[in-house]
Amino acid sequence: MLCEKDINFDFNLGICVKQASKIENFITAYMNLTNEEICLKSSLDHFKISTEITLDSLINFFLSYNNFNFQQIPDLGLSQIDNLIKDLCQLEDCEENLYKQLKQQIQQITQIVNEILKKIKNKTNMKGNDILKSLHCNIDKQILVQPKPLSILKPNLNPFTFELMDQNSIKQQEWYQITQSQQLDLKMTLKFFNINKGDLIIYSQLREHKNHVNTLNFMKNSNNFVSGSIDRSIIIWQENGHNQWKCQQKLNGHQEQISCLLLNNIDELIISGSQDGTIKFWMKQNQWICQQTISDHTGWVYSLSLNEEQNKLISCQTDQQILVIELLKWDKKWSVTQKLKVDQYGCRLCFINDNQFTFQPFCKEQIHLYELDSNTKWYKKVKQIAVKCGSSNDVSLFPQQYFKQKCLLVNKNGCNINLMRKQENGDFIIEQSIQYNSYIIFGQLSNDGEYLITWDYESKEIQIRKCKD
Repeated sequence: MLCEKDINFDFNLGICVKQASKIENFITAYMNLTNEEICLKSSLDHFKISTEITLDSLINFFLSYNNFNFQQIPDLGLSQIDNLIKDLCQLEDCEENLYKQLKQQIQQITQIVNEILKKIKNKTNMKGNDILKSLHCNIDKQILVQPKPLSILKPNLNPFTFELMDQNSIKQQEWYQITQSQQLDLKMTLKFFNINKGDLIIYSQLREHKNHVNTLNFMKNSNNFVSGSIDRSIIIWQENGHNQWKCQQKLNGHQEQISCLLLNNIDELIISGSQDGTIKFWMKQNQWICQQTISDHTGWVYSLSLNEEQNKLISCQTDQQILVIELLKWDKKWSVTQKLKVDQYGCRLCFINDNQFTFQPFCKEQIHLYELDSNTKWYKKVKQIAVKCGSSNDVSLFPQQYFKQKCLLVNKNGCNINLMRKQENGDFIIEQSIQYNSYIIFGQLSNDGEYLITWDYESKEIQIRKCKD
């Protein structure tokens, strides 16, 4: 007896087979577009983003004066009134300039759209819109007799466990940090391992820092990486072939040890946190330079996290507050927009998406979920979720990770690694909790979400666990 799921699957498959020839013809027509037309489409996307930025800049400029109380003007000094008049004059000029830019970009977009439509009409024998309409019409007719609507692809929410691969463990006496499938020890030597079907193979060792290495991040578009050390320096490592790296540049500026590092998605920005309480933003030009420093913290900066849009940064430290730092579109500067007070400081936090992040208070048996209020545009704590800890002490160098494809949050807390799954309703549940005999645990999830690599003080082993769905 066939189940309803099988019937729906066969029905959907039948639709795909019937429409296959039309879809193939449409794809063929699209592939006949010239490179020039594809470039024009890319330009259209660029102008769309540019227009949004221009409009947002205009709005933000007005908002800065929206709450100004003009009744206070008589209480201001002459110099303050003079500065206010100058600012208002600049505001008017900026409004006019931004309006001109917006109008010009809209005209350019219109021109590009018309040119694309003209070229498609002249060069393509098949009318793409007619094909799409035909496809939608035929599918809609067949959906009417279907018991349920067509399924929408969703993330894999099947239960999982990470199983220890005993034969792949490696003895290692000391260790501070893992990044992806690479590992560092405490003796200022960077050791690199390649994971091949769960096997760890060491292939390189580097020594440049003068003290222990706390944090390391590989770049996303190359095999170069960045390391931060107790010696207060950040080193940019450049691959020179054959799994070998050399020191490309040293960044100095922090007064205390480097505790955390971040790279943005296009590898042009490094964000560093330090025991000195500062967060520094390093921009890549001919050389990496410190563009900006945030000094609103009064304690050790433990953790940093960027949102998906790469325009918001959150940080936590020992001064019992979480900073929300936003990239201003007008002047491209980072600015603290919110300070969230917490009852207990924490070492770990992580963006889930642009509207949510999680925060782990130090050795507490709950993790806090924060969400963006749609009215105030401020983050607020909305939920506490039970997690395991098993210790009254902890170490900071094991950052939270959220793996979007599996809706998986990796949260180290005391002697436990809590592997949590985000549900369709937004709630988090613990799928698996791995308990150790020591709170000194370092590790990270691999980039593909398939392996959890850890080291703990009790076993003194690099251990690999493979995800089993």
